[in-house]
Amino acid sequence: MQTWATTPVPRVAGTPRPLRLHDTASGEVRPTAPGTTAGLYVCGITPYDATHLGHAATYLAFDLVHRVWLDNGHDVNYVQNITDIDDPLLERAVRDQDDWVVLGMRETALFREDMVALRVLPPRSYIGAVEAIPEIVEAVGKLLAAGHAYRVDDPEFPDVYFDHTASGRFGYESRYPEQTMLELFAERGGDPDRPGKRHPLDALLWRAARPDEPSWETEIGAGRPGWHVECSVIALNRLGASFDVQGGGSDLVFPHHENSAAHAEALTGEFPFARHYVHAGMIGLDGEKMSKSRGNLVFVSRLRADRIDPMAVRLALLTGHYREDRPWTEQLLEDGERRLGRWRDAALLESGPDATDTIARLRDHLSNDLDTPNALRAVDAWADEALAGRGSDSSAPAQFRDAVDALLGIDV
Repeated sequence: MQTWATTPVPRVAGTPRPLRLHDTASGEVRPTAPGTTAGLYVCGITPYDATHLGHAATYLAFDLVHRVWLDNGHDVNYVQNITDIDDPLLERAVRDQDDWVVLGMRETALFREDMVALRVLPPRSYIGAVEAIPEIVEAVGKLLAAGHAYRVDDPEFPDVYFDHTASGRFGYESRYPEQTMLELFAERGGDPDRPGKRHPLDALLWRAARPDEPSWETEIGAGRPGWHVECSVIALNRLGASFDVQGGGSDLVFPHHENSAAHAEALTGEFPFARHYVHAGMIGLDGEKMSKSRGNLVFVSRLRADRIDPMAVRLALLTGHYREDRPWTEQLLEDGERRLGRWRDAALLESGPDATDTIARLRDHLSNDLDTPNALRAVDAWADEALAGRGSDSSAPAQFRDAVDALLGIDV
């Protein structure tokens, strides 16, 4: 799968700060500790509709992780999947009388355009589930051979399921009680009542071929992959076990991330799958989570078509802390546009107050679990001082521009 175009990231003067992030599994904000190369895996979209602001907020959060690590001198091996074969994509294609391959390619192309517009740094590896099928088949075969997976007793559709007890640690990431897991599993694509399963929480690894569905002939039989295992395999084969951060929206904590970790740990015998599990909050509209099922979506592409500056959208989404569930409003966008205008006016000045302290505070806030509300206020303070005519440092506007670009991804 083709990734998207990148933008150069300026070097910023001063001393970087090591990144601390909230880890869902421990419930604590802990230091990340990458080596020379930092490993980042973020779950991608299922391309049956355009990028909405909930998606955008998640990818912006992990773009900041990427940028802070770069500032600290790490090479970042960023991997993202795209679920280009799954029930929602097939259902949308049937509904719209569209070819599922064409639909997926069209929406993936639009997603890449949105990411470029928002200046999200691209992943090094952007891998579709379809292109990873040989890897997934190999992994499912290993899980079957090890007794960590089983086929249901169904001569017509002998689907392969994962024994959720196989890793010995199922539930450590979400820390949910079993009843909550069962409820979320049913709500979020699971099939707890499938006849023949050993336990309701066992997740699908390989769906045997059905009439009128795409399938692939493989050594484990004709079919297509389950959802969770694609991320296990794509991440393991490009980042290895115990990489630095697995990320996504908070709605992926269970069952998706819990299962992808359990699959990977059963495959390798190594724990943990990731050293940090990091989750972004939901974006709401009119008091409800923004989601395709509710149809209450604000699309990035629509805002771009309405000639809204993507940098104002980026600023509006960074106004709230990434872990918070928060609403999207017209007022938020208007504030983002005004803030962007002030920053750009300040960046064009011939001189301004010394920017050293502002850059230090910007780094301090971002390194503290991506505290963007305070980071933006620190930048506001410099811009206000500069626009008030205070300071005579001719190098300060350029330093301001570079820091805002490199650390926040805002082109001023």
